[in-house]
Amino acid sequence: MVDQFADSSNNMIIEEVNKGLNPGTIVLLVVATLLILFFVGNYALYMYAQKTLPPRKKKPVSKKKLKREKLKQGVSAPGE
Repeated sequence: MVDQFADSSNNMIIEEVNKGLNPGTIVLLVVATLLILFFVGNYALYMYAQKTLPPRKKKPVSKKKLKREKLKQGVSAPGE
């Protein structure tokens, strides 16, 4: 919508009324909002998992390493 006015010396003054937000601004706001929601959600899930999940189990030690450890300690490995 364009409004036209004439000043005292008959010069035309044209004013353009802002029609709302620029489409680029809208896209930027949507993307920024989605990113913020993503990171806040991830943080919330991380905190929930830290409180509720049991601690991770250690990897099982291989039989070869058990045998080697027992030989270092001087105990004969079973089956030998």
